[in-house]
Amino acid sequence: MILQTTLSLAAAAAVMNIWLGMRTGKLRYNAKILHGDGGHPLLMQRMRAQANFIENTPFVLILTAAIEMTGKGGTWLAIAGSVYLLARISHAFGMDRTDTNPLRAIGFLITVLTLIGLSAVAVLISLGQF
Repeated sequence: MILQTTLSLAAAAAVMNIWLGMRTGKLRYNAKILHGDGGHPLLMQRMRAQANFIENTPFVLILTAAIEMTGKGGTWLAIAGSVYLLARISHAFGMDRTDTNPLRAIGFLITVLTLIGLSAVAVLISLGQF
C-alpha cells in the first residue's frame, strides 16, 4: 500500500523543517551565537517556532498515515494536511513578531483543530462509525 497523501505531506514537512532551521541558522550566524539563544529574542522565537513545528507535526503525520491505511482518507485528508502545513508557515511568520498577531493565532488555531479533527476521525474509524 502506497500512502500517497502521507508521503507527500511528510516530504513537504521535511522541507518546511529545513526552511525553519535555515531561518534560525542564518540569524544565529549573523548574531554570532553558537549555542542556545544567547539572550537574543528573535532567535529564541525562531527556535520555538521550529520546536513547535517538530512537537506537533509527527502527530499529524501519524494520524494521517493511520487514517490513510484504513482506506478512509481521500481528497479531504490531503486538503486537511495541506491546510495544516500552510498554518504552520503562518505560525512561523507570526512568531517573528513580538505582539499578539493573527498569523500566530491562525497557525495555532488550525494546528489544534487539525489535531482534534484527525483524532476524532481516527476514533470514529476505530469504532466503525466513519
